[in-house]
Order: sequence, then structure tokens, then C-alpha cells
Amino acid sequence: MVLGPDHCAGALMRLPLVVCATWLMLAPLGAHSDTPESAAADAASTWLALVDGGNYYQSWATTSDRFRNTISRSDWVQTASRVRDPLGTLKSRHLVSATATHSLPGAPDGDYVVLRYASSFANKAAAIETVTPVKESDGHWRVSGYFIK
Repeated sequence: MVLGPDHCAGALMRLPLVVCATWLMLAPLGAHSDTPESAAADAASTWLALVDGGNYYQSWATTSDRFRNTISRSDWVQTASRVRDPLGTLKSRHLVSATATHSLPGAPDGDYVVLRYASSFANKAAAIETVTPVKESDGHWRVSGYFIK
């Protein structure tokens, strides 16, 4: 049984304050798991924040080796500007699916997670963003692909 903050508040008479305070401090730690999907989603969120802010130059620098070897920084900045700027400001983004896979078409085998988001922008009410982080040899997850429809 998981006890939440409301239970602690109602149970102060029965439980020592220290128990409730300890639960409140540790609860956020249990809310985040160390699965490949969550680690990849964290990396994607950080990267998407750069793209959402129009920081295309910096977003390229944080991508996977394969991404950077496939498209030059200047080509990425130009392409991202051409695709994202007309959409306007991000209004909302919700993760729809996260699928771990070891194989993707046209890519070497590796640890990938394909993330699909339902997104809304100021100038496009409904879009699907697909972000594919890869776990690189240094153990860090980095974006290796980005598509928007």
C-alpha cells in the first residue's frame, strides 16, 4: 500500500511526523524509474526544450554522433528553422508512446527508444513529433532522429 501526502496529513495523530516527512522527501525518487524509456524521455525533453526555444545551433551539439555525422550544423539549423519556425510557439506536448528497440531501418543496431508525442503549436493545432534517442557508448542518451508531421 502506498501512502500519499493526504494520508499522512490525516494520520498525523497516529504516525510520527518524521515518517510523513520522510515519505514526502522520498516520494519523488520513486516516481522516476531508471528504465531505458524514462532515461531516453529525459534526454529528449532536454533536447526538445532547446528546439522549442529556437536554439537549433545548440541542439545540434547535443545530438548523437551519428546525427552530427549525418547533417552539418549549418544544414540542421537551416532545416530546423524552416520546419519549426512556421509552427509558432509550442502550446502543449504529451508523450503518447515510448518503444524500446535494438534495430531501426537504416541505422546500426543499438539501444534506441522511439518516442511519439502529440503536440500542439500556435500555428498547427495537432502534430505528431517522433524523437529517437540512442544510448551511446559513453552511456548517455542523445537524440539521433527527429520527425514532425
